[in-house]
Amino acid sequence: MSQPGAAARRRLFLGGAACAALALAGCAVQAPRLLAAPPAGLPRRVELTSTPFFPQEEFQCGPAALATALSAAGLPTRPESLVGKVFLPGREGSLQVEMLAGARRSGAVATVIPGALEAVMRETAAGNPVVVLQNLGLSWAPSWHYAVVIGYDLDAGRFLLRSGPIERQELPFATFEHTWERAGRWAFAALPPGRLPATADEAEATRALVAFERAAPPRQAVQAYAAGLARWPDSLTLAMGLGNAQYAAGDLEAARRAFADAAQRHDAVVAYNNLASVLLALGRGTQAREAALKAVDKAGDGPLADSARATLRSVDEAAARPPRADRGAASTGGGQR
Repeated sequence: MSQPGAAARRRLFLGGAACAALALAGCAVQAPRLLAAPPAGLPRRVELTSTPFFPQEEFQCGPAALATALSAAGLPTRPESLVGKVFLPGREGSLQVEMLAGARRSGAVATVIPGALEAVMRETAAGNPVVVLQNLGLSWAPSWHYAVVIGYDLDAGRFLLRSGPIERQELPFATFEHTWERAGRWAFAALPPGRLPATADEAEATRALVAFERAAPPRQAVQAYAAGLARWPDSLTLAMGLGNAQYAAGDLEAARRAFADAAQRHDAVVAYNNLASVLLALGRGTQAREAALKAVDKAGDGPLADSARATLRSVDEAAARPPRADRGAASTGGGQR
């Protein structure tokens, strides 16, 4: 690996609280333990050979790494098309938040995975390349770099990466861990809607899905939320996200089922409130009022009280209007997540 130049050592990829993570809070070194006693259920060797390779232009490891991950996920992308989305010329690099946002704008669900070597290994074993942030310099003279892990070899003790100008880089476990540790052990997987990383936890997956919904067409958001809810069926946030995405996609009956299930499972204000809105849009005024009354009752004087009362007013106003043959769907009032 060539030594980073002075300009590369000066470039900043992180800001604010993220930089504080580079103070290295003392994560235990994992490489020796993994090599001595590999985790159960992992193959001895994995290499995702079909992962595309895009040689990095100067300072543009972010676009190259992201294009690699997106193309591997079935979303063909060129680095040059991502430069305007993720590359900040003033910083000669890409911020982590821009990498995640760029992936979402390109149609992928970008999910941060746990900062553990085992998580990186399990993702590649599941067929998912992993974008990692490394510090190839020193803690006091950092040189930030994005690469894509495409596998590992336990017998050789090496990780395999698409990195910068190197199509197939082999890094000893210890070297990879040190460079990753100095960058806060940050990594993510970019996958098409309907798939989630093997190692994602509920909190990170929920953050990723909510963020994806903001950038994605509604039907893609439906796919994404459905996958999340299948893995974490007790999540109210994911249930509401699925119902909202179905409503935005124009599938009112599916949205009704989602909110009705959420109301039954969680007995929550937001579920009753949004159920009332969808029932109103479906022309089921009596059922809509029952759901709206439950929302108002459960909201009490809490933070959702105004929204619940607004939905009830919408239901009552719709009931007071004379029916019209050409009337479209009623207002959804105070629908929420």
